Amino acid sequence: MSKSSKKQPFDPNTVTVKNDNFIGLPFTKEEADIFLLPVPWDVTTSFKPGTSRGPANILEQSYQLDLYDPEFKDPWKIGFYFDQIDSHILSQNDKLRSMAQRYIDELEEGAELADSPELQDIQSAINEGCRQLNEWVYRQTAKRLNQGKIMGLVGGDHSTPLGFYRAIGDHFGPFGILTIDAHLDLRKAYEGFQYSHASIFYNALQNSNVLRIMHVGIRDCCEAEVSYSDARAKRSIYFFDHELKSQSFNGMTWDNICKNIVDRLPDNVVVSIDIDGLSPDHCPNTGTPVPGGLSYDQTIHLVRTCLERGKRILAFDVCEVAGDGDWDGNVGARIIYKLGALVAKSNGMIE
Repeated sequence: MSKSSKKQPFDPNTVTVKNDNFIGLPFTKEEADIFLLPVPWDVTTSFKPGTSRGPANILEQSYQLDLYDPEFKDPWKIGFYFDQIDSHILSQNDKLRSMAQRYIDELEEGAELADSPELQDIQSAINEGCRQLNEWVYRQTAKRLNQGKIMGLVGGDHSTPLGFYRAIGDHFGPFGILTIDAHLDLRKAYEGFQYSHASIFYNALQNSNVLRIMHVGIRDCCEAEVSYSDARAKRSIYFFDHELKSQSFNGMTWDNICKNIVDRLPDNVVVSIDIDGLSPDHCPNTGTPVPGGLSYDQTIHLVRTCLERGKRILAFDVCEVAGDGDWDGNVGARIIYKLGALVAKSNGMIE
């Protein structure tokens, strides 16, 4: 049965069937235009682990969503497919996560890496495991891009899109990243982990296809990260949350703030949402919540502004959704559905 023929018998107004696909939609991976790649990985998280179970939580809570969208006509008809969560990746994550926790605990208790061959071995094993994960994400993303899919990566922690960005650059050429995040994530090999969740944008900037990163909602970072970004001001531009709020308090509309941000992006854009970029009332169980942040509506309006200002959104990732907490998964699922519609609109696939 083709995708077009499935549109007729599927009733978006009835009870959602838990069929292991996003929002219970009836499409196969071959039929769907939007391919959601779950990456159950949180090996290097430095505070509260659990985002490796974020994809499963998002999938489970997606069954609570209604499909009607007042902004777009039947966005579900483009077809979403949530790929099966890879059990080997999850098992490897759990093994390395346990090792990383011991390593982090010993460093926080004052252990010196140079004095401990055992800790050095752990560090090497984790760096290699993360490198292999990046290669897996790259292969999976490249495969689906070559099939003409629009890609959405579902983390896991925020280290997971590195191979995703590389595959997008290889497929489409240069692009910019619009990221909503509480953190700059510009640390070099944080805690000795080359592919740390706190190093994603340091690593992304090593890719020449990443022309510019716009960091929105920043409110927790170190001085070295700010200095690193300032030294690369043409490629890494940050917007502190308190400055955005101050502009708003002084009468500047959020719409104009969004235009000022989006107009500095190149024509092709990837949207990256670390859920802790939103206010913690949207994601109370995420690993590193920080007071302040954007609302759901502010986030969606910022992405919508990309369309209104003529940008093409190539792909998106949503990371750091907690594995526990119905509300966290609910918010994550709703953001993914709306992002899918916006990306589809950006690529001329829906009205």
